[in-house]
Amino acid sequence: MSYRDLTWKKLSSHYIHKGPWATLRTDRCEMPNGHIVEDYYVLEYSNWVNAVAITEDNLVLMVRQYRHGAGIVSLEIPGGVIDPDEEPAYAMKRELLEETGYQFDDIELLSTVYANPSTANNHTYCYLATGGKKVQDQHLDEQEDIVVETYTIPQIKQLLADNKIAQALHCTGLFYALMKLGEL
Repeated sequence: MSYRDLTWKKLSSHYIHKGPWATLRTDRCEMPNGHIVEDYYVLEYSNWVNAVAITEDNLVLMVRQYRHGAGIVSLEIPGGVIDPDEEPAYAMKRELLEETGYQFDDIELLSTVYANPSTANNHTYCYLATGGKKVQDQHLDEQEDIVVETYTIPQIKQLLADNKIAQALHCTGLFYALMKLGEL
C-alpha cells in the first residue's frame, strides 16, 4: 500500500466555534477501508513562525513569558502568528523586531513542522536568524509581557539537556539550528 492509500476523504465539515485565535470544526470522513468517521474534531489555527536568533555578538536571543494555557513562565525562542497575506520570512523579521528590538536581515528557513497534525491544521516555519543588531525598544502587543535574555550556544545546549525549554516547537527549532551550525 502506498502512502496515498492512507488519505481520508472529507465528506462534510461543520464549524462549532470560530474565534480570532482558534477555530473548531468537526469533519465527517471516509477512511480508505470504507469506515465512516462521524465526528473528527479539528482545530484551525493561523500558521506560526519562530527563529533561533543569533546576535552580531554570537549570543542567542531567548524570550521569557507567561503561557496561560499551561500556567507556566516559559523560556522560548522569539516567534508568533503570521498575519493574513503576510509572507513567513517577513512575519519572522517583524516578530523579531517587535519582541526583542533586534533587526535581522539574514534569515534562513530551517524546517516546516506541525505542532499536532492529528488535531490541528497549522504549521510552523522555523528559521535561523543571524547578525542581529539592537535597533529599537520592544513593541509588544497588549497581551504580551516579554523579557529578552541572551545565552551562549553552550548554554542553550545545556538548557535543552536539562529540559528547561518547555515549548516543543521551540525545542525543534533549536535542534535544527544546532545541527545547521554544526553544534550537535
